[in-house]
Amino acid sequence: MEQPAFHIRSFIGTFNEDWYDVGFHQNTTLEIEIVLEGRGLFEWPERKVYIETGHVVVIPPGISHRFAAVTKVRFGVFHLQGMPTDLQEVVDKLACGYDQPRIYAMSRIDRDRFEKLFREWLRVLASPLKDRERTHAVWAELLLLYMHEHAQTDLQAMTITKAADFLRENLSHNVQMSDLAELTGLTVAGFRRTFEKIYRLSPKQYQQQCRMQEAKWLLSATDKDLNEIAEQVGFHRLHSFSQWFKSVEGASPSLWRKRQKTMHGYEGRP
Repeated sequence: MEQPAFHIRSFIGTFNEDWYDVGFHQNTTLEIEIVLEGRGLFEWPERKVYIETGHVVVIPPGISHRFAAVTKVRFGVFHLQGMPTDLQEVVDKLACGYDQPRIYAMSRIDRDRFEKLFREWLRVLASPLKDRERTHAVWAELLLLYMHEHAQTDLQAMTITKAADFLRENLSHNVQMSDLAELTGLTVAGFRRTFEKIYRLSPKQYQQQCRMQEAKWLLSATDKDLNEIAEQVGFHRLHSFSQWFKSVEGASPSLWRKRQKTMHGYEGRP
């Protein structure tokens, strides 16, 4: 059977709380929906699942399904078929066998970043392009890779990602484990266990990783001085920040920044 030509349809759909699919339906395309805002109900013959902001639903071709709104809801939607090899490999990871729908959870920060990318993607779709098929394929691969990297299969992650977002937004503070557990409605032991299951890091290790990511970004993408960067990522003394950074990266922050500029050819430019 001849492979269908590559085709992608994508849009943002907004529905009021009284909207629903009249009946079950199937697609010939692979469908991916991310809930950008609101709450809804997703159903296929074997199961009903409430979906909310940050949930990603992957629906293989030929699977009967339907949606309904619980509140006003916005979806970012993809329909894909005839995908090139690189894109198909990413989709295969999300679809996991194509035997049933898959539901993932994305944190608020990651969802907000995804929405910015998605809106830029819609601009690309509406633009005249020199190499339309390749550009569409590359953008689709970028967006789906982002989903694959940042979405969690454990739906309890929707609760845990609130704590992860809190850690990422409070890099300048030492957050107490008890506060994070209270935020998620879990005991301290239950929170720690579930967090490590989802992120494969303890909450403290996760925040330190986020601090390093932010420090590297600030060093390479801004001209902020080292004292300001140190305070922004949670160190009140520059010496402590420099020691910590060097222990992880093998170079002081100032040397690391200099190497980045040299590597990218910026050293010595007017």
